[in-house]
Amino acid sequence: MEEVSTFTNKTDQTSQDLLTGSEVLLRCLLMEGTECVFGYPGGNVLYIYDAMVSNPDFKHILTRHEQGAIHAADGYARSTGKTGVCIATSGPGATNLVTGIATAYMDSVPLVVITGNVPTTVIGTDAFQEADIISITMPITKHSYSVRDVHDLPRIIHEAFYIASTGRKGPVLIDIPKDVSNHKMYYHPSNKLNLRGYSATPSLDPTEIDKLIRAISESEKPVIIAGGGVVYSNASNELLKFVNKTKIPVTTTLLGLGGFPSAHDLWLGMLGHHGTYTANMAIQNADLIISIGSRFDDRVTMKVDGFAPNAKWIAHIDIDPAEIGKIIKTDIACVGDIKAVLGYANTKAKPSKSSSWISYIQENKSQYPLRYKDSETELKPQFVLEMINSTTRGNAIITTDVGQHQMWVAQFYKFNHSRSLVTSGGSGTMGFGFPSAIGAQVGNPNRLVISINGDGGIQMCAQEMAICSINNIPVKIVVINNQVLGMVRQQQEIIYESRYSQIDLAGSPDFVKLAEAYGVKGLRASTKAEAYHIWQEALETPGPVLVEFIVPREENVYPMVLGGTTLDQLIMGDFE
Repeated sequence: MEEVSTFTNKTDQTSQDLLTGSEVLLRCLLMEGTECVFGYPGGNVLYIYDAMVSNPDFKHILTRHEQGAIHAADGYARSTGKTGVCIATSGPGATNLVTGIATAYMDSVPLVVITGNVPTTVIGTDAFQEADIISITMPITKHSYSVRDVHDLPRIIHEAFYIASTGRKGPVLIDIPKDVSNHKMYYHPSNKLNLRGYSATPSLDPTEIDKLIRAISESEKPVIIAGGGVVYSNASNELLKFVNKTKIPVTTTLLGLGGFPSAHDLWLGMLGHHGTYTANMAIQNADLIISIGSRFDDRVTMKVDGFAPNAKWIAHIDIDPAEIGKIIKTDIACVGDIKAVLGYANTKAKPSKSSSWISYIQENKSQYPLRYKDSETELKPQFVLEMINSTTRGNAIITTDVGQHQMWVAQFYKFNHSRSLVTSGGSGTMGFGFPSAIGAQVGNPNRLVISINGDGGIQMCAQEMAICSINNIPVKIVVINNQVLGMVRQQQEIIYESRYSQIDLAGSPDFVKLAEAYGVKGLRASTKAEAYHIWQEALETPGPVLVEFIVPREENVYPMVLGGTTLDQLIMGDFE
């Protein structure tokens, strides 16, 4: 049993107040430091929404769809490191959150998801708007609560925040029946929890870390794979120190981008399915692989039995022991918080024997850079990303949807800071990019937030432009418009011998007019000259702006590694 202090009383409350469950909920959220809740009301959460009327300290943003609410809470959490919160009613309101819960679960994002339910007296009778959301979401939540007694509500809320934000982070669901939200109780603020059987952070095993240090001293071709765990554990500085001490080159996963500075000489770019030639070849020739907060997912390893064939040692640093050895056989298992593991490792780390290896890698970086065929007559999407990168100097918060544009962001935007990329990695959720930018902007009001989307994904949650307009949320919304489902088209071209099926997005709305209909300024470019001009205009315009870039339909993302092949079997496109 672990006793923990999880919050401080941030509001002036009397020690004994007779409150409804809804009032208790709002007070507990404020005590947890919740800055904003994203949600959508309905019949079975109306007591909760009624309590908001008399609580001026409570900030809520009304989205236009429950999926927009949970993606916004997710973007807030990823970009700030705090726990995001969203609310939806029972039945279809709750089930509309499922995609967002799965998205957060796959990427270990801390969320507290609050759903209403029918009154306890009719649960299980197929009452109006009843759904067993606990059972539906059990595989995609870290933990779930069904509140049946209002007196349990304070404890449950504080436990939920603690569970969501500690260890391997993830979404926690709290389902509150309508009558429970209106029952009254004498509220006693408390800051102590007792969680039987829950150990948030495993203790370090120094012997395994020492084994890693010895392997580094013997290694001549080491490579670090830095994953999202580096970002989530706020271990970027420790990783940088570790690399500078050991002289080990670093490749990052999609979710690890920003966790290691892209300007560093030892950064190799992203690895995997659309990784750089340098990163993929380094993995295939390395004698030591050190995975730090990366779970060896299939987009990183590709053909598992051909992954890192020359490695004498595979080391894995992760807070979740279930990930160790799950996909790739591990020789050195360092279980623990990455910040703590690297902190200890840095006390003993020494340079590896990597000078010749680094020369080989630098040669590959020089000979096989990321490149594309530029055009004087067409606006290439890669050029657009290079332009955005140069004008923001890699310092913006970038959110993406899923598809070709996501990979071009990963390749051509050079992130300088941790928590600067907000993207759906494991789940690959279309519709995520734009609402997640709203949450990121709410959590980072003084940062430039740019949402980069394809013309397919933007249409899944485009209605959230309304709240940007109403609340003057100054997200810059980029639409890379190739009038097609680009990543599907690319795979159909390469894998399915150009047999194209159901990818044509002709008939999509005029995105500039759509933006203007919501009260958001809209701009469009189809040439380089226009792109420079309207992008500067967008950056200089206060408030939200949508910028549409018309790009070629046939442009592909390269390099590319096909499923069932190894990382060194890259397709280089025009530069084979």
